[in-house]
Amino acid sequence: MLYTMVPLAGDYPFLSLNNTNTVVLIAFVIFVGVLLYFKVPGKAAEALDKRAEGIRKDLEEARALRDEAQALLASFERKHKDVAKQTDDIVAAARTEAQLAADEARSNLTDTIARRLKAAEEQIEAAEARAVREVRDQAISVATAAAADVIAKNLSKDEADALVDAAIKDAGARLH
Repeated sequence: MLYTMVPLAGDYPFLSLNNTNTVVLIAFVIFVGVLLYFKVPGKAAEALDKRAEGIRKDLEEARALRDEAQALLASFERKHKDVAKQTDDIVAAARTEAQLAADEARSNLTDTIARRLKAAEEQIEAAEARAVREVRDQAISVATAAAADVIAKNLSKDEADALVDAAIKDAGARLH
């Protein structure tokens, strides 16, 4: 196996360019110097400040949106409660109106039945009175015919003429 000796940093003096520790230190100092020369820390701080400001604005906007959303949610919840109450009120009013309409219809039906019963009773009474009148008129006709027949058989012509004259005078007196 081949083995080559690599010189160690400790073999050279510290300020020697052959010492890797010195070279790394010089490179680091140059790197930091370049960063400072080009004002990288200020620009980095400025970029971080801008980013922080943007985040702060985003947070404020998010808070404002959250507050607005909560207010909107509360508004919708109030409206929902109001609509639910109005719905309950409408249903209650409709039930009340339906009950009143049913009561009125029941009352109207009762009144209509009572009127029809009264009209039917009046028609029955009128029919009874008409029937009684017809029976009485028929009885009078029969009695008159029978009386005329009896009178015609039992009266003489002179008596019948006198009786007719008396009936005419009596009818004339009753008509005037």
